[in-house]
Amino acid sequence: MSNEQIRINWVETKLTSLPKGLRILDAGAGEQQYKKFCSHLNYVSQDFAQYIPSDSNNGLQMPKWDYGKLDIVSDIISIPEPNESFDAILCTEVFEHISNPILAIKEFGRLLKKDGTLILTAPFCSMTHFAPHHYYSGFNRFFYEKHLAENNFKIECIETNGDYFKYIHQEINRMPFIAEQYLKQKPNFIQNIAIKIVSKMLFKFTQQKNSSDELLNFGFHIIAKKI
Repeated sequence: MSNEQIRINWVETKLTSLPKGLRILDAGAGEQQYKKFCSHLNYVSQDFAQYIPSDSNNGLQMPKWDYGKLDIVSDIISIPEPNESFDAILCTEVFEHISNPILAIKEFGRLLKKDGTLILTAPFCSMTHFAPHHYYSGFNRFFYEKHLAENNFKIECIETNGDYFKYIHQEINRMPFIAEQYLKQKPNFIQNIAIKIVSKMLFKFTQQKNSSDELLNFGFHIIAKKI
């Protein structure tokens, strides 16, 4: 299962477990892919709505992008809603695209009611994507432990998505695409065999329980409560 699908499954589980009728903010909602899991909730979408794939040729870009009908178009650090107006906030794979994510945490603290739930994911290590709106390659667990605590959040759950071996396995298999894009050539026969051998070795390593996620992983999945 891809790291993206693991993340989607995790978010779905957390959203569908929220009590019916809660008011939830999807902060940095993008194409609102998680709205379908919020039919039992009062769903409010927000985004700055400025990403246009054709604006930049740098890094990985989406072939097309459609925000749909957003409820709020604003900067994520200044959302025009009253204090304590949400029971829950979802923010997934957004922090790397915010120039000051700490201010976003402060804003979430303002918007959430006491005991409100923050559902948060962001990459630990990511390649350039959605340029020019890409400011950080990722965040370690210590970032969340420090800045969530300093902004009146208590972390209830922090999980890693993948580990060192799973990450390298992904990138080894991505190599032919990257070589074609940046070297304008495909791996030759011998190189493809080498990739397959290394990929098979790494896949075996991924099946073993280990603690290499502290060194490298795809990202953290976090549940925090406003205190």
